[in-house]
Amino acid sequence: MIDIEINEGRRMIEMLVNLKELLTIAEERKIAVGAFNAAGLECLEAIFDAAEELDMPFVLMFAQLHEPWMHLKTIGPIMMDMAKKASVPVCVMLDHGEDMEYLKQALDLGFTAVMYDGSTLPFEENVKNTKQAVQLARQYGASVEAELGSMGRREYGNGNHSGDEDETKIYTDPDLAKAFVEATGVDALACSFGTTHGIFLKAPKLDFDVVRNVRRLTNIPIVMHGASGVSNEDLHRSIDAGVSKINYFTYMDKAGGAAAAGALRAIPEGRPVFFSTLMRAAREAMKQDVMQAMRAFAKMDK
Repeated sequence: MIDIEINEGRRMIEMLVNLKELLTIAEERKIAVGAFNAAGLECLEAIFDAAEELDMPFVLMFAQLHEPWMHLKTIGPIMMDMAKKASVPVCVMLDHGEDMEYLKQALDLGFTAVMYDGSTLPFEENVKNTKQAVQLARQYGASVEAELGSMGRREYGNGNHSGDEDETKIYTDPDLAKAFVEATGVDALACSFGTTHGIFLKAPKLDFDVVRNVRRLTNIPIVMHGASGVSNEDLHRSIDAGVSKINYFTYMDKAGGAAAAGALRAIPEGRPVFFSTLMRAAREAMKQDVMQAMRAFAKMDK
């Protein structure tokens, strides 16, 4: 909930919200909110700078599989502090949480949403674990996203290439989605309808009927994972079909890497190389990439 706080005699609106509240904003505006992973401080600054420049609400995420790059216990409190001071509504969310202990760690830090990922498990086990995640999150007033079906290989920023040949994809069955949502009580559902985590070698073929039917039968917001590489036209069609949240990281990460490589090449031979130079270039490139994505998700590019 958006709370009113008193701070040194001034009334301040805290912009930290849960996922359910943020998706309500998206559905009222008939847009999708962008959900961006902060795998490091440079990502974090780029995302906030982009959102505040565009005056755009967003979801700030950290994925469990990013733990080798940055520890949740380190970046989590910084994410929370920046969200509370933001000028736009922000939901701080754990992305692709794989066990209850890690979900609890994020909730203890103050995260307002968690995504439990049991998509690779048998349906019954996914339901059982997701119900536990919902029960846990409700104790903190946090929202829960789950996933049914599979977008394919869950790789973020490691240069993996994906496409229609990805044999790990499992499209979401709308009838199963209805049963899943009724059994678990989740607030949002990640739906597999043709996107894939990673970098596309060719344009994805999306099944918008899957989105429409899942949205109609479940009556909760639908989430797109694996949005990198999807055309703006297909992003808009996905939103019109029922997508209210779009996860985005790989191409932001790629933009930062390309900018850092360019800055490195620009240093004259024999001159010292400073990490701060590469860091600044990467941060600005990621900001511009996030802004481009946010414009597309909000249909500002039409």
